[in-house]
Amino acid sequence: MSITVGIPQALLYYKYYPLWEGFLGGLGLEVVTSPATNRRILTAGVEAADNEICLPVKVFYGHVLSLKEKVDLLFIPRVVSVEEDAYTCPKFLGLPDMIRAVGDMPEVLDPIFNFRLGSRRVSRDVYSFAKRFTKHPAKVWRAWRHGVDEQRRYVAKLESGWTPVEVLSGKAPPEAKGDMTIGVVGHPYNIHDEYVSMNLVKRLRKMGARVVTSDMLPHRVVEAEANRLPKKLFWTYEKEIVGSAFYWMRSGTVDGMIYMLSFACGPDSLIQVLLEQEAKREGAPALMPLVIDEHSGEAGLVTRVEAFVDMLAWRLN
Repeated sequence: MSITVGIPQALLYYKYYPLWEGFLGGLGLEVVTSPATNRRILTAGVEAADNEICLPVKVFYGHVLSLKEKVDLLFIPRVVSVEEDAYTCPKFLGLPDMIRAVGDMPEVLDPIFNFRLGSRRVSRDVYSFAKRFTKHPAKVWRAWRHGVDEQRRYVAKLESGWTPVEVLSGKAPPEAKGDMTIGVVGHPYNIHDEYVSMNLVKRLRKMGARVVTSDMLPHRVVEAEANRLPKKLFWTYEKEIVGSAFYWMRSGTVDGMIYMLSFACGPDSLIQVLLEQEAKREGAPALMPLVIDEHSGEAGLVTRVEAFVDMLAWRLN
């Protein structure tokens, strides 16, 4: 009987699931994901997590708890850095320890990914993690290469206009209609968790807007725009938000932007200031911050989004 390993459908799931699933599957493990976020998962996460933690981490707790009785192991990597000279958010460094502290949980697998130390160190860490499941180095590298190839195909699909949910579900995006284009910027786990975002992307499409998200832009474009800042950002994922928004502001390819951020996220709050300052530039598209937490109501969000779309339509006409 194969060993089952659970991957929570939250946080970095929306960025790296194909890599992780391909790698773990190549090692002979059976990957099990938690279901899509729902009220039960969110409530369980809010009750288990510290009250001061941001919404995405509370959601992560709920997904982990939903896997508790279904898997032998939990895969919660310690993602320190994915590039040189930058870090991920501290919550990604501490997630394995935070989940262990819940108590009575399956064993947590927490391989370290720290590209600040160089690709050779990452390779050693990958092998050190994988040798528990196989003694054959060639199998480890085949599994890793399979995961990397799956991730590349995933990214290519995103850049062709699919959202992460559409790629992972295999459901093609609807045909783009309407004359209005709205850029939705923010962390993928805020935008693409349909329960947390209250189906923002689908709502905008139903209102007649074409929607583009940060995931759809090539990395080189995002990097070039983010480098316009006088000082390099310390956080990789916030840098992606800035680069995407700056590109849309300068290129004129969108009519308006929505920045979805979670309450109590320090980096998000700082980035909001940068984006609002840039949006004041003459000719820049309108920018609307949309802050969400576990108390956010659907009616309030829908009202704000409808008013924003109506305002953009008025401008275009």
